[in-house]
Amino acid sequence: MNRFVTAERALRTAAPHELFVAVRGVLAKEYAARSVELYLADYGLTVLQPVSVAPHAAEPVSVYGSAAGRAFGAQEPYVEVLPEGSARVHLPVTVRGDRLGVLSVTLPDGDAEPGRLDELADIAEVLGHEIVVAERDTDVYLQARRKDRLTLAAEMQWQLLPGRACSRPEYELGAQLEPAYAIHGDNFDWSATADHLMLYVTNGMGEGIEASLLTNLAINALRNARRAGIPIDDQAALADQAVYAHYQGRCYLSVLMFDFELATGRAKVVDAGSPQLLRLRDGSVERVAFEAQLPLGMFEETDYVAQDFRVEPGDRLVFVSDGVHAVAAPKGEAYGDAALARAITSTRLLPAAEVPRAILRELTGHRGRSVPDDDALVVCLDWHGR
Repeated sequence: MNRFVTAERALRTAAPHELFVAVRGVLAKEYAARSVELYLADYGLTVLQPVSVAPHAAEPVSVYGSAAGRAFGAQEPYVEVLPEGSARVHLPVTVRGDRLGVLSVTLPDGDAEPGRLDELADIAEVLGHEIVVAERDTDVYLQARRKDRLTLAAEMQWQLLPGRACSRPEYELGAQLEPAYAIHGDNFDWSATADHLMLYVTNGMGEGIEASLLTNLAINALRNARRAGIPIDDQAALADQAVYAHYQGRCYLSVLMFDFELATGRAKVVDAGSPQLLRLRDGSVERVAFEAQLPLGMFEETDYVAQDFRVEPGDRLVFVSDGVHAVAAPKGEAYGDAALARAITSTRLLPAAEVPRAILRELTGHRGRSVPDDDALVVCLDWHGR
């Protein structure tokens, strides 16, 4: 355990841009590691990008079919036995359910016993927390996450997001946006307290910078109202006023808003637009419809009314933007409820953090081309209850 304390101290005292150097040094000294690599998942969740730099730079590895990708997907340490008899341990780097990447450590013969694996897994967890904090002061880790250059609109949108996954005893959340490197206006946001989870799924209007500016205004208006402690119907009204005051009805934004009570599963809902909700309960998928209200910013001083909703332990809620629900195949048929239901059923055994990526892969097959014409957003919420 003293070795773990040494590693933890090294990470906590390292400069923000030198976390990888610090963890590599302490693992070599305290655990006799022959090599150490840190990989971070790219924005599209397709490859793990190395953080190391020349002359020690590693090659990116696929999330699918690689040893590191196996640890990333399963969220469990994976031990790879090498030809010379040593072992390479791949450790998920995760912060409260948000999957950042993988730490790969090559150990001498016989050094991958369970006790040591537990220590290394704890070090990878501490590393993840330090990366999240360090990103306030350095671009090293944000740069490592991109295999291609982001458009300016995508840069603005990714900086607005809370993360791509989150977990607590009461629930698990996962979300993904496509196309990852050129997204426009779709967005998701969440925030939790001891008693509540607030979740927003937004479907933006327009393209490029204008779409990102609209979404930034609306999301920050919602956050400002939420942090003032007011109910979600009033949050929607205040955000509506902020968007209308700036655009005078020329641009508006659709949003589906939830305020879940963690102890009971009761929720308040405001449906102001086009995001769709499907629920998987007891093996059956059904679309959940709410009373539709006006999108934010369409008219001046719109009043919003919250509706009642309830989730049960074991429910899976899947939220999609119209870039998923309404996307057309080459022959013109929309994806729709039936295809979505099949995708949700086929991914029922996956954890919530993996579901959005799997559904978007199926959507690519339906669309018949890799790059969509519109943003495609999927959010998955697994409700465990308290």
